[in-house]
Amino acid sequence: MKVVGFAGYSGSGKTTLVEQLIPALQLRGQRVSVVKHAHHDFDIDHPGKDTWRHREAGAFEVLAASPRRLVIMRELPDRVEHSVHSLIAELHPSVDWVLVEGFKDSDLFKLEVWREAHGKPVRYPADRRIVAIVTDSPQALPAPTPRTVLDLNRPDDVALWLFDNADRFAYPVHPLSTTP
Repeated sequence: MKVVGFAGYSGSGKTTLVEQLIPALQLRGQRVSVVKHAHHDFDIDHPGKDTWRHREAGAFEVLAASPRRLVIMRELPDRVEHSVHSLIAELHPSVDWVLVEGFKDSDLFKLEVWREAHGKPVRYPADRRIVAIVTDSPQALPAPTPRTVLDLNRPDDVALWLFDNADRFAYPVHPLSTTP
């Protein structure tokens, strides 16, 4: 399993880049999962649906399954800030790549997504875990860097760079895996 984080301010293009990388990695025969950090309450269920009704009735977990989809919703009684590693451990062990959006302060190796037009500062000078910068304005990077700089408008190039540098993103054996 390979795990790579994507760090950047809201509106920088992280979600769009991750969305584009999924099919680009799949074209290379890779199975891809995503871990997304949400800052606020969010819901993937809809009022009135069976799963919503079960959850509203107080179920700790609701598992919904069809021949094509499986979802587990878990209600937490208290606010808990999950570690990215505990969330990765929840994923199926057969995944080749995990793309982690958010968790900018994690100890994962990350790609920073940065746009000059947003006027936000860069993170890479202070974060040694950022191994590449993905930007639409490389000439405007405010600090020199030996890190790889990739074009935000060329997601296939980003996928190829990830694939070519896969060893860098190797993650320890998945706890549910039966092979070392």
